[in-house]
Amino acid sequence: MMNTLKAVLESERFGRIITAIILINAVTLGLETSKEVMARFGSVILLIDNLCLAVFVAEILAKLSVYRLKFFRGGWNIFDFVIVGIALIPAAQGLSVLRALRILRVLRVISVAPRLRRVVEGFITALPGMASVFLLMAIIFYIASVISTKLFASSFPEWFGTLGKSAYSLFQIMTLESWSMGIVRPVMEVYPYAWLFFVPFIMVTTFAVVNLLVGLIVNSMQDAHSEDEHERTDAYRDEVLARLEAIEQRLVAHNATEAGSRETTKK
Repeated sequence: MMNTLKAVLESERFGRIITAIILINAVTLGLETSKEVMARFGSVILLIDNLCLAVFVAEILAKLSVYRLKFFRGGWNIFDFVIVGIALIPAAQGLSVLRALRILRVLRVISVAPRLRRVVEGFITALPGMASVFLLMAIIFYIASVISTKLFASSFPEWFGTLGKSAYSLFQIMTLESWSMGIVRPVMEVYPYAWLFFVPFIMVTTFAVVNLLVGLIVNSMQDAHSEDEHERTDAYRDEVLARLEAIEQRLVAHNATEAGSRETTKK
């Protein structure tokens, strides 16, 4: 019984069914935000949402019965358990915020899609390198915030009046969102040589450090893709070897049968 249930849970068809239910649930959760739709089809949408949740709970219980404590050794299993558990929290008082997090159930599509899992795992692998880049970015921002506060606080206190305001303004400049007409050009009307500070800051942060961060993520994704290809190649090789061994065993058995029949004929 357990072996049959385990085979069902690990089958590709079951994974596709769960993926379809997750996508259906994502649509219903989005429809719940529309007052007009809820006024007309609210009962149906809530019924579908509860049925989807029931399927997710049944899936978790089935996996717990099959894998028992081994279930919690898998990071993605824990992820699914937490996501489904959040949806079971009653919508009362301060816990209503957690109920709003039901949309996180959509993230379960990551755990059932191997390719998406590879992407997330690749991103996690890149975190140590990203931490170094973030540290470098923090140092640059701190130095630039101190300098900009010293230089421009007296004339532009709303942008550079404090260290925090300077850091936020510099972050806006780094993202290139209204940086020229919104901040830099007004500052240059009072401080004509302010471009000597802002241009190098943009060159270092936007075009150098940020691209370094993107490069780390891309490299990690490529490594994850290569690992996936290697696993597929290994699986295909194992399958071919297994078939060759089966063919070899059949040939040996066939030759042994022929040899036995020849000896019988000679006698």
